[in-house]
Amino acid sequence: MSAFDERQKGQEAKFAFDAEKKFKAEARRNKLLGIWAAELMSLSGDEAKAYAAEVVAADFEEAGDGDVFRKVSSDLKAKGITIGDDVIRQKMDTLAGVANEQIASEG
Repeated sequence: MSAFDERQKGQEAKFAFDAEKKFKAEARRNKLLGIWAAELMSLSGDEAKAYAAEVVAADFEEAGDGDVFRKVSSDLKAKGITIGDDVIRQKMDTLAGVANEQIASEG
């Protein structure tokens, strides 16, 4: 195998690894966001876990995180919880960092 082929395979492997890591971190962030929102809505136990799973699933509706944001925002408003969109976005950003750290520490 030529050096070029080896380098290309290495780059492809790194791309696949980075993409998988990003996917896991986004899913973790969404789960953590769902747990946070569930607490605000006074959900606990299995209800909180189910809601967090719904938030994770919402991310598959469209590219980006707008679908997750809309779900959490509309669900909170439906429960009569007044929280600013900026607070939700900030929580998403904070939890993204937490999720990345957790994924990195898991190896």
